[in-house]
This record gives sequence, C-alpha cells and structure tokens, in this order.
Amino acid sequence: MKLQSSALMLFVILILFNTSLFGQTANKASDYQIIPKPAFQEILEGTFKVDKKTKIVYNEELNKEASYLSEILGAAIGKTLKIETKAEKGAIVLKLDDAIENAEGYELVVNTNEIVISGKTSTGVFYGIQTLKQLMPSEIEIAAKIASAFTIPAVIVKDQPRFVYRGMHLDVGRHFFPVSFIKQYIDLIAMHKMNTFHWHLTEDQGWRIEIKKYPKLTEVGAFRNGTIVGHHPGTSNDQKVYGGFYTQEEIKEVVAYAASKHVTVVPEIELPGHSAAAIAAYPELSCFPEEPTDLGKSPMSEKSKELQANGTAKVVYETWGVTGDVYCAGQEHTFKFLEDVLSEVLPLFPSKYIHIGGDECPKGNWKRCSNCQSKIKALGLHDEHELQSYFIQRIEKFVNAKGKQIIGWDEILEGGLAPNATVMSWRGTKGGIEAAKQHHDVIMTPGSHCYFDHYQSKDKDSEPLAIGGFTTVEKVYFYNPEPEELTAEEKKYILGAQGNVWTEYMETTDYVEYMILPRMTALSEVVWSAQDQRDWSDFELRLPNLIERYKAMNLNYAKHSLAEEK
Repeated sequence: MKLQSSALMLFVILILFNTSLFGQTANKASDYQIIPKPAFQEILEGTFKVDKKTKIVYNEELNKEASYLSEILGAAIGKTLKIETKAEKGAIVLKLDDAIENAEGYELVVNTNEIVISGKTSTGVFYGIQTLKQLMPSEIEIAAKIASAFTIPAVIVKDQPRFVYRGMHLDVGRHFFPVSFIKQYIDLIAMHKMNTFHWHLTEDQGWRIEIKKYPKLTEVGAFRNGTIVGHHPGTSNDQKVYGGFYTQEEIKEVVAYAASKHVTVVPEIELPGHSAAAIAAYPELSCFPEEPTDLGKSPMSEKSKELQANGTAKVVYETWGVTGDVYCAGQEHTFKFLEDVLSEVLPLFPSKYIHIGGDECPKGNWKRCSNCQSKIKALGLHDEHELQSYFIQRIEKFVNAKGKQIIGWDEILEGGLAPNATVMSWRGTKGGIEAAKQHHDVIMTPGSHCYFDHYQSKDKDSEPLAIGGFTTVEKVYFYNPEPEELTAEEKKYILGAQGNVWTEYMETTDYVEYMILPRMTALSEVVWSAQDQRDWSDFELRLPNLIERYKAMNLNYAKHSLAEEK
C-alpha cells in the first residue's frame, strides 16, 4: 500500500514538473498583443533567445535598420550586437524581398533557430522591427537593460497597411514645443506604423519657422504679448510674452530624424487666413494695414494696448478662434511675399506635399477692400469665394512648378477646386466625398472622430481644459475612412486618415501626450488594419501591451474607461 502511495506521489510530482516546464516554454495568445493588428499571424511553439552572441545579418541597403535594431537589442542585454552581411546561424536576418507586393509590407518569422524580417523596401523591414519590439519586454522602448539574455516568442507575421497615408498632426502655432518633443512625437508615429507628421508651423498666434528673407516673421511674429486665460473668449489675459520658433537648421534636423524613422514631414504654411502673426510682422500684407488688431470680446495684453496707442496697429493674436484680418488677395506684393516664403520652405522638406491651409478665411475684409474688388472684376470672378479659389490656384501653380503638390483643408473646394490639390476633409466627411467624386485625392480627418483636442470624458470638470467635443478611444476605433456613399472606384481616392492635435489649450508636452494616447493607438489600427479584421473587444485585449510601453516611456497617457458611450 505504501509502495502504491509512493508511486502515485511520484507520478503527481512528475506531472506537476512537466506542467510547470511546459508553462515556462509554451507560448500564449497574450504573448502576441500586436497593435495595429497584422493581416496574418500564426503562433508557433518555442522561443528565440537573444544574448550577447546574437548577430544581425543584413542586406547592404538595410544598414540603417540593422544599426537601429542592434542599438535596441544591445541596450537591452548590455552589449552592442554585431551586424554582418554574411549569413550566420542563429542570427536575426534583415532582407529585402521583391515577392512582397506592398511597398510597406513585411514578413516576420521567429523560430527557435533564427529571426527573419523581410520587406519589399527598407520601410517594410522597419515596420517588421516595430512588430518584433512589441513581442519583447516593454522596457525595450527606452533602451533599458533587461537581462543578459531574453526570449522572443515564435511566430509568423505577414502584414501590410490598408492606407498609404497614415498621419498625425501637431499645431505648434498656438503653443510651441521644443525639438526634443517633436522627435518624441515622431517616435510615437513610427511606433504605431504611421508614416506622416503634419507640422502646423504658422498661425494667428505665432509664426514658428525661420524665413531668412523676412526676419520679422520670427522677430515679431513668433511672439505674442499675452494669452487669454480660460476658455475662449477668456476671463483675463496672462500678460506674459510667449513664443518661440525653429531655425532652418533645426527644421533640417527634425526632417532627417523623421526620415530615419520612415516618417515624412509635411509642413503647413497657412494662407490666406490664419495669418495674423505674419501680418503683425508685415502689416502691408493686410487689406487695411492701419486698422488695429481686434481681439473681439477677448482681453488684450497691456503691452499690446500700449503698442497700439503708440501707433503700432498690428499685434500677434492673443486669443483663439478666427480673425478677419487675412492676407490681402488684391495686391501683388502678397503673392510675392508668399512665393518668397515658400521658396525657402520647400527645399527644407523632401515631402512631395506641402499643406497650404485654406480654411476659415473670413471674406469681410475682401468685400470692403478696393484692391480685392478690383481683382474680382479684372478676373471676371463672381464673388469672394472665387477670389479665394484664385488665390489657392495661383499658389498651387507656383508649388507645382517647384515639383511639389498642395494639400488644403476642405474649404478649398469653395469657389472651385485647384486642379491638382489633395483635400483634407475636417468638417465632417462631406468635403472628402465631394473631392473623391471629382477624382481628387482625399485625406479624411473629420472632427467627429479624428480631433484629439476634444474631451475624453463627459465629466468635463474632471478633465483639463479643452476646446469642447467628446471623443473616446472607442469612437476613434469605430471610424471607417471610406464613406459608404462612394463607389469602389471613388474609394481609391481616399489616401488615408489623420489625427489632428490643435493646441489652444495644450500648454505642455504632458498634456499633448494625455490627449493623443491611446486615441492615436486606436487610429493607427484604423489606418493600418483591414476593415473586416478590426474588432473592438479584441483591441481592448491587446491595448494593455501598448499601455505598458507608455509606462516604460514615462508617457502621460489618458486612463479613462475604454467602454464609455460612443
């Protein structure tokens, strides 16, 4: 009897031991929480061990990607990994593969013997590395020492993006952010397999890019004498000079950094509206240079009042909203100024696109400006809307002659769309639908789903001050950039979508982080993963993996319930 009991006990111990061992080596679905969701994923048994002996083998065209991966893994184990061009057993292999159809597509194979990341291009390989990172401990995001060795679960991933344009916007006109944060913002874009940074560089409240031919744009236009306190129109003025700008060398630095992360920077130079900062620097750009800047019901700083009392009519805007003081469309020196500005801006950005704004341009000054009315008559135009169309089309011709194309907000549809323009649809989806039906390229960014300056809770008292609205992570996730009203052929003109970050009420980098995360994460899956593959419940299960990475990166992400009312 005792022998039977001992045998039974030994059997139980062996079972427990084997179960424990299996538990240590078997892979679980929770090991594969990848965002955005891959097109194809197969979980394999086993793991690949990364240690000091691991080498990275690469095609010569992938030197930058190999160095990037070596830096990440080397920091994690405390020793820089060697990178070589010759085949090596037990290595991590980066290679180009023409058989992959999509230019940004990739394949990732992890088994016990090697890791292979293949891409049609270096961009695809880079995205494969981003997926590989999500299979590693979250500390990998900050290049922290994890251990002398760690394992990566075995898997096969075949993946490609749904849309060619996957963007995030940042307004640095209302509030200015340092180059270090701009680079961090680009890191987040790359981490989410997004590929475009829309840099909103000029506004009523500040001009943020150095233009050497017009130094007053930064000497005067980059600084406002005060800012309203509280929600527009404001309860008072803080009386503090605020501003900043990027030198052309800093712009080049950011563009080069973005390129290393396979992110394209699209600059925005606003026209003909949202131009009060430029007008403060050069009042002759206004229809009425002698008329003082009017903040409406918003309180003006004492310094600006003093300047106006002493004969300086124009000041940089100190409140939010829209001003009627816009570029004069009836004077040739306005176009000379803008062409000069663009001639300095365009060479700084390799992107084929430049965003020229075109939104929220009140026509009141043009209606009472004799020069603008003469221009309308001379050109045989019907009204001020057609004058704006002339303005946009004239700028487009100049930009096209420089080998670039324009993007404009959907107001550029009014009065007639410029021949080669791409429309960014923000006032809902109507503008995007109209443009696609006219066979123009479209980027969808409706305020209802893609404006990350909106509140994230219905309890606004529990939230930092925001412009308004109510947009949850779930609402972002349920957005489909392809309107049902379009035919299959018309949907081909939808390039993708973008998240917009307007910073009237975002004074700090912490607040920007809070407003974009994890809504940006939801949008990344909207623009990458196939529509029929997306599932909210599944996304909720995978999101904690990204949240752990936010924590490791010390990011100030929003911690709302993700099941709030849509």
